[in-house]
Amino acid sequence: MSTMPIVGERPDVKDIFGRPLRSLRLSVTDRCNLRCKYCMPEDEYAWLPRETLLTFEEMNRLTQMFTELGVDKVRLTGGEPLLRKDLATLMRLLLQNSRIQDLALTTNGILLAEQAQAFYDAGLHRITVSLDTLKAERFKALTKRDTHGEVLEGIEAVGRIGFKGLKLDTVAIRGFNDDELVDLIEYGKRMQAEVRFIEYMDVGGATEWSMEKVLSRAMILDALGRHYGTIEPVIEESSAPAQRFLLPDGTTFGIIPSTTTPFCASCDRSRLTADGMWYLCLYAKDGIDLRQPLRAGASSEHMKGLIRSFWQGRKDRGAEERKALERVGMREERLIEIERLRRDPHLEMHARGG
Repeated sequence: MSTMPIVGERPDVKDIFGRPLRSLRLSVTDRCNLRCKYCMPEDEYAWLPRETLLTFEEMNRLTQMFTELGVDKVRLTGGEPLLRKDLATLMRLLLQNSRIQDLALTTNGILLAEQAQAFYDAGLHRITVSLDTLKAERFKALTKRDTHGEVLEGIEAVGRIGFKGLKLDTVAIRGFNDDELVDLIEYGKRMQAEVRFIEYMDVGGATEWSMEKVLSRAMILDALGRHYGTIEPVIEESSAPAQRFLLPDGTTFGIIPSTTTPFCASCDRSRLTADGMWYLCLYAKDGIDLRQPLRAGASSEHMKGLIRSFWQGRKDRGAEERKALERVGMREERLIEIERLRRDPHLEMHARGG
């Protein structure tokens, strides 16, 4: 008897801990036009060879396989995804797949003003823009680039064109932008965007990371509570990484507390790099090469069998394991050294998508 799911039935592919395969981060490039201290602090990197990068058709085919196994949320990432030419073409390809219920994009916003209309016309559902500061000079110090104005123009274009559900992601760092929390919330109100504060994470090339620089969820809530008054948690069923909160005036904001309060137990997301390496966890040191069998002519059923078997064997709990190192004083000593990062660009967040 056939075990294939009937039309409309959601496949039930779960890992060792019962976490379903639901969300795919699809990186379209490892290149970026910023050099943020917490992500890409070096001036030069070992880039993925261009001949290894997946075509849009290959990305679409692999995504189709993932959706046939249960994925219904896809987020386009990088690097900076807007550096990949004709990105709207990929969006249109992906949205021919009715199983994709949510197609989103994360961008640093620099090229967004000139491309947002094409993305809207292609049918993109949602956009998230990284915005760590409202101060131009502070932005330049963080990113080594003088393009803060372009980011703000991109954010304004999103609302003007008609996108709904805009989110602004802020990596919260003690001693850098901890004095801007209220300003960012107020800016989000004006832009009709939900701000999400992300705890500074010890991943990839963030070699200057230390626990002292982490602005924790508790610190963020305390600072905002002193300004706004009572803050209530939003009670909702969700596997999204952000914990959402409600201000007295009805404004919502989020905190992604991966460093101090990992959410591994409910994590349903994995990452596909621009050259076809599949990572089951943001912290994973090793990935699964899907490009090789795809280009060798493997059938969709064979490929789906590979994806299914690897997910069913998944036991990754990377953020929890990093958190556990604090008890033995080893967390800061276990960062990946820069020379190893140069030898294996897949270990960098700009290659696998954050």
